Formats: sequence, C-alpha cells, structure tokens
Amino acid sequence: MTSRKLTIALIVVLLTPVVAAAGPAKRAVEPARLAAPTFVVEGRGWGHGIGLSQYGALGFARAGHGYQKILAHYYRGTALGPAPVRKVRVLVATDRATLTISSTAPFRVKDGTGATYELGAGKHALTPKLRLKVDEATEATSLTGPLMFMPGTQPVTLDRAYRGTIEVTVAKGKLQAINHVGLEQYLYGVVPAEMPHTWPTEALKAQAVVARSYAISHMKTGGPFDMYADTRSQVYRGIPEEEVQTNAAVNATAGQVVLYGGKVASTYYHSTSGGRTASITDAWPGAKPVPYLVSVPDPYDSISPHHSWGPVVFKAEQLARVLRVPGRLVDVRVTVNGSQRITSIVGVGTQGEGPTVDPATFRRALDLRSTWLVLGVLSLERPNKPVTYGSRFQLAGLARFGSPATLESRGAGEQWKSAGTVKGGADGSFAVALKPKATTSYRLALGDVRSAAVRVGVAPVVRIAAAQGRTALRGVVKPAIPGSRVQVQRLNAFTWKTIATATADQAGRWQAAVNLRPGTYRARVPAGPIFAAATSSVLTVSPA
Repeated sequence: MTSRKLTIALIVVLLTPVVAAAGPAKRAVEPARLAAPTFVVEGRGWGHGIGLSQYGALGFARAGHGYQKILAHYYRGTALGPAPVRKVRVLVATDRATLTISSTAPFRVKDGTGATYELGAGKHALTPKLRLKVDEATEATSLTGPLMFMPGTQPVTLDRAYRGTIEVTVAKGKLQAINHVGLEQYLYGVVPAEMPHTWPTEALKAQAVVARSYAISHMKTGGPFDMYADTRSQVYRGIPEEEVQTNAAVNATAGQVVLYGGKVASTYYHSTSGGRTASITDAWPGAKPVPYLVSVPDPYDSISPHHSWGPVVFKAEQLARVLRVPGRLVDVRVTVNGSQRITSIVGVGTQGEGPTVDPATFRRALDLRSTWLVLGVLSLERPNKPVTYGSRFQLAGLARFGSPATLESRGAGEQWKSAGTVKGGADGSFAVALKPKATTSYRLALGDVRSAAVRVGVAPVVRIAAAQGRTALRGVVKPAIPGSRVQVQRLNAFTWKTIATATADQAGRWQAAVNLRPGTYRARVPAGPIFAAATSSVLTVSPA
C-alpha cells in the first residue's frame, strides 16, 4: 500500500428527485450486513524492491551515467574491488529419472575412482545406474559416481549447451546435474537472462558487477552446489543465452565486485522499484538491517512498463483462502512501512479477524508483482428492512481506495446510472442519506470495477379506515399506484387472513365492501417490481 491516504469524502447526488446528504459516516458499518466485497489492487514496481532497480539502471545509463555511479546510488557506502573466487557450481538439473548428455564432438567422462573414459560424439542416455558405452565399447558399463563430463573441442550439452564441465550424481534414487564453470563464463549465461542485451552498455556493466557480487555473496557452503539456475539464485541459461553485448559487459568488468567493509556485498536486485527502492527490513520483515540495502529514491524508474500496475480485481473468496479469516471476509487491514511497502495484512471476517499474514506470502499467493500496493475494497451494506416511501435511509458501506468511487443506481427496468461519487473516512466507511422514490438497486464503481449490488426496497404508505355504516373499509396508497391490488386482512387468533380485495384508483384511493365485525384489521399491498410489500397500521373495530 502506498503512503497516500486511503480516505474517501462523500459527495452524493441522488436519484431524481432524491435528496442527498454529504459528510463522514454517521454510524459504524455492520460487517455481517455487507454484501460480498470486491477487492481492488493497484501497485507499483516488480520484485522485492531491494538494491538495484534494473529499469532504474537503464534510466541512469540513458542519462549518461557510468556503471560505477549506478552501483554507488543503489548500494550506499560500497566500493568496487576484486572478486575472491573464480569458479561456481550451478545446479542445472535435479530429481530426474533420466538425463541425456551430448556433444557434437568426442568428449570424456571421469568417474568417482578418477578413471577417465572416452565418449563418442552424439547423445548418451543416463539412468541412476550410471551405465554408459565408453571407449568405443558396444556394451554399456556401470561406472562409479559421481561422473564428471568434460568437453572436447565442443561444449557438453544437457538440455542446453554449457561452458565448463557437468557433474552427474545420484541423490535419493534420482539424477542431478551440476555445471562447474568459471565465474566469468557463468555470467555470460546470467546477464542476458536477467537484463535485455540491447540495453546501454553502462547498464549491462552494472548488471554484470551486481550478478558477480550476488553469486559470490550467496554461494552455498558445505553443499554439492553453489547456485540454482533459476530465480532462487539467478537465472542462468548457458551458452544459448549468450549475446555479444552482454559478454562484452562481463569482460569489461571482469573480476569486479561490490564491497562493503572489505567483504562482497549481498547485491540483491530487481526489475522495477516503483520510484523508490526498499530497505531489506521493510521488504522482508524480520531481516537484519544491512547498511547498504536501504531505501533510496529511484528517479528514472518511471520508464519501466511495470512502474505502476493494476487494477487487479479479487473476489472475497480468493483473498479469504490466503488470509484465513473466520466467517465471511468483509474487509482487509494493512500496515505500510517507510519504503511504501506493506508490512502486514489482516483479514476481517464476520466472526472476527484472521492471523497476520506477511507481505511476501500474500504476494506469492496472489501472484502480485510487488508489495508496494494499494488494497481497496468496494462493498455496500444490505438494508435490514424496506424503506417507507417519503422517508430517508442511510446507505452505508466501504469505499476505500486512492480515488473516489462512483455510486450507481438502477430502478426497475432502467439502466445503471451515476448517482454521484463517494469517499469514506480513514477506514473507508461511509454512510449517505438517500430518499429513493421506488425500489432501487445500488452499487459502487471504480473504473471498470463494480461492487456487488444491493437492492433497497421502497414500501408505499398504506392507510386504512372504516366507512360509515360499517359496511366497508377504505383507504389510500401513497404514492398512487393505479390498479394496484390491496388485500384487506383480519386477524384470526395469530394469523392474518385476507377477507377482501380492492383496486387503487388514479389517486391511490381504494375501498372494499366488508361486513365489519369486532376485531383487528389491516390493509396490505403485495410486493411488485417497483415497490416492496407494505401494510397499514392496524384498525381495531369495537362492538357497536
């Protein structure tokens, strides 16, 4: 959520000739009566927001800044220095039942005993039994693992061609493959996978130094490999991904890393910051502070197509599964940190609040681009009874977002039309006085997004009186509904029984012939498409 206030002031122009009321909510919204809410998410940036923003680096490069200045901007207090390692081990395949190792030229394999064998050019299928045809043998031989496949005059291929060697081991009955490759050659396959090779040279150099630093600072210790080949570390796609421009950027910065206090910095990076990067403690609550991973302005980030995104619409059921609220989800509360990112999310249900959900979990579950977002809600409260014709009622609800929502209305047989705009209080709640002249449906609109509609029934005023001579009951219906049917009812014990019917005239007047006996009577107008059912006050007839 951004730091902008998600408050809404109320300006409503009601149905003609309905009277409007403006101002903050006059009563608390009742969660149990809220219609199914529509949640709307808009955000900024793509990624965790820590460290270098790739689109921001693009902007710096286009503005004529060198890679040294780009790195100094995003990693405050750091310096460039020499890399302490020269090789990396990258996990390129795991949990495989079979692997196919190949090369377009003869190559070799060394087994776990240190023995080296010749392999012919072409494909060699491998299972966890580690059987291969070696040294021009016609039959496959079981070799002792691990196996190290070494290139001849052409690279070794496993799904794709890789520089260096490929080690194959058996783990839990399945095959895994690790590419042993020089650090610079590894970067040849990383930089173009992480940043478009057509970008300016200085941006590519910054990416090369950052990727080199990230690899060294995130190497796994004590395990069989150092890096994953995907976003768990950095995307690495081997030789097919290489480009002339990115190889040149790697070569131009060879051996350079970002240092802080003499140690290689953890150079996290991401696509788009949204205009300001995040400190590591803001992006990942609970993380330890890092002096050079702080929030900094990102002046050129606006060139990114991901600078702002949305709106993305979610139904309450989708969010409820993530937020685990008791009862039906009706609202969501969030807190925001100094980097503009969400710190925590809590769902509000009809039976209470759910647990606090961390932003990273929320983002992954809903496939959002970042945690810099505004989470709005549109929902109207269902009236608990019809409105009497000629009287006002308060339509309450939630309309929380960065911009006002439109209140739309529709009468029977009509099209939806605007009835003004609404803005609520700090929590998004609002209430507005309406005076509809007939049963009307209402909903909230925000751009192309619509909330669930609520139907507000309007009941006509029905009056009843005894005619002279006790031979009839008569009355009036307001507003006049010519031809409307009026039921005359008498209370028998605890049940109202219809004893006569009448039809209202042009003025709404009605009369029904009834042989009045002592008792309790009322008039009732059944519900129709325009009005809700209505009953008169009771009429008591005493003995003559």
